[in-house]
Amino acid sequence: MNRLLIMTVGKTHSGKTTFANNLESILQQAVVIDQDNHAEFINKHYKKLRPKEGQNTLKFTVTNAIVEYATEQSNFDLILSNSNLNKPARSNVLRYFYDKGFKSIIVYFESPIEVLKERIEQSQRSKAIFRSASSFMEVLERQEKSKLDEPTEDEVDHLFVIKNQEEITEVIQKIKTISNIGTSLS
Repeated sequence: MNRLLIMTVGKTHSGKTTFANNLESILQQAVVIDQDNHAEFINKHYKKLRPKEGQNTLKFTVTNAIVEYATEQSNFDLILSNSNLNKPARSNVLRYFYDKGFKSIIVYFESPIEVLKERIEQSQRSKAIFRSASSFMEVLERQEKSKLDEPTEDEVDHLFVIKNQEEITEVIQKIKTISNIGTSLS
């Protein structure tokens, strides 16, 4: 059975979570794995266990356990809804899934900074995911200062770039077609 890994790549408020949730509702055999959900869970129930500084290893451990369970104990296609802006880290994740026989899709959200700032200003999104940032604007500023490794076609089986909202429906349809082809091959 050819399973799919669909990975979102993009800065905060670029539409990754909304896209992932919409895609999950359309694909029959898919589940979203979103680190923001894990961060919120940890912040609510295990705040004392969070690292005081540096990498949030607890969040990564929770995510890895869920990914491993979904990979080994289910037949679902997986939608990883995270920023995935760093190519070396992204490559490690992709390698894991390639070793498990998955086919890969990256959906890159290439949103202008002005659009992201406007979305942040209008956002009602919970800040319960934060460990060290105080606002989504601060998260965006950090992302702007860090190196962004735009995904390239040589990283994955399929790469889609979304530059505006009008392209979302078409990309979802293309992924649905790829998913249907994959299940017909199994």
